[in-house]
Amino acid sequence: MVVTPIFGVPHAYDFTPDLFSNRSKHRSVLVCIHGWLLSRTYWHPLMERLPPDIGCLAYDLRGFGDSTQGLSARTDGHYDATYGLMAYAQDLNALLESLELDNVWLMGHSLGGSIALWAAHLFPERIKGVICVNAGGGIYIRNAFEKFRTAGQQMLGWRPLWLQNLPLLPWVFANIMVRQRLSYSWGRQRLIDFLRADPEAAAQSLLESTTEHEVHQLPKIVAQLPQPVYFVTGEQDMVMEPRYVRHLASFHRFFQQGKQAVVALESCGHFAMLEQPQALENQIRHWLLDD
Repeated sequence: MVVTPIFGVPHAYDFTPDLFSNRSKHRSVLVCIHGWLLSRTYWHPLMERLPPDIGCLAYDLRGFGDSTQGLSARTDGHYDATYGLMAYAQDLNALLESLELDNVWLMGHSLGGSIALWAAHLFPERIKGVICVNAGGGIYIRNAFEKFRTAGQQMLGWRPLWLQNLPLLPWVFANIMVRQRLSYSWGRQRLIDFLRADPEAAAQSLLESTTEHEVHQLPKIVAQLPQPVYFVTGEQDMVMEPRYVRHLASFHRFFQQGKQAVVALESCGHFAMLEQPQALENQIRHWLLDD
């Protein structure tokens, strides 16, 4: 783990060993963005499988994982200081700028996919393309979203740290939102990330990313993107159903060109990078190296 300050807030990240020392050997650089209440850790199985032609960096969003210190000291000048999608996209751009990374691909899971799309929209000179994993949307159903936000806030309201000592609870987290049950260690990791997420960051990122305006904004952004955008969905994803992934993908120019931009993985729920890491790696290899 390496830590670097972004607008005064320490951000933790991991990267493939030769990303910076031998950058010229990489045909592509992939930057991974995790989802809500998660961390960069979930990209590690994929990073271990990527070919040497692809350099990879995974970081913790502000308020999550190991990036939960010094949040109130954020000094951002003219930048948006909220926990919305635009603010996280600005954080990402500042991180890439500090690391002198340009012409990169972004890959975002769930909430991270929306952040990746915003970053590609705001900073097209730095972002080469986007891969959205279990990420879609663009359709606002008021009652459904209100129930989702209420459930999320209730879940965040009771998170005593002693829950991590309950031996059976990791098994519960290993079974939530997936088609293929995860290992006990991944269930425990999900529990730890759930408990350590900053309360304000967790609550505000949920609320700000699910407003009617924000939901309707995503298709407009996708329609304007000049970069290639690909989508990966799990056939049994009940959190972001495949139909919503395909709906958002239909606004990109690939759809009008008749190009296949959505890949559905069999026996896969909402965690494609853990449930089907090899299948995901195969798609990434194809999109970044073969096209």
